[in-house]
Order: sequence, then structure tokens, then C-alpha cells
Amino acid sequence: QVQLVESGGGLVQAGGSLRLPCAASRNIFRFATMGWYRQAPGKQRELVATITSGGSTVYADSVKGRVTISRDTAKNTIDLQMSSLKPEDTAVYYCNALTTTWPLPYWGQGTQVTVSS
Repeated sequence: QVQLVESGGGLVQAGGSLRLPCAASRNIFRFATMGWYRQAPGKQRELVATITSGGSTVYADSVKGRVTISRDTAKNTIDLQMSSLKPEDTAVYYCNALTTTWPLPYWGQGTQVTVSS
């Protein structure tokens, strides 16, 4: 069983920054891909950024240039560094992980990010 624990959410003013760490209960090199998704009220969950075991990254167009995803295999964490935050970034942010041995993704419980205008 894999556990993902997000932290770092909170209330921030527009233009501010936040770092969201996600801690995994196992060595993250076992995950083919890890990432962050978000879900705003009344909207579907959407991709924010992903990073593969080889370090390749993908970013949603809406966050490109403002967000950086990184991973620390020594700490078994991935981080989402967000800057120039906008009110439309307000959402619950979820950490996600995929392995090559289990068909379903693992999800964390989510952390709330609220950006005030």
C-alpha cells in the first residue's frame, strides 16, 4: 500500500508563492510517474504537472512559467513550487503516483490552496 501525504497549502495573496511537498511512503524511484493535479469547486480534476522517473516533466499550459515540479529521491518527496499565483489557481491540490506494477494511480488526500485577489 502506498501513501502520499501533501502539505504546504494555505491562503496566499495574488502574486505570491507556495511550495507544496508530497511525501511518499516508499522509494519514489519505484514510481514511473508522479505529479500534481488540482480540482477547483465545480470543476473536474486537472493536471498541473508531472515528472517521470527519468526526470522528464510536463506542465499544464495554465501554469507554464509559474510552476516547477521536482523530486528528491533521498527524501522520497516531490515538490511543486508555485509562483505568481492567481485567484484561478485556487483549488485542492492532489499528489499522484503511478507504478508499472499496479494499473491504478495512487492519490493523496489533497491540500487546499486559496489565492486571494
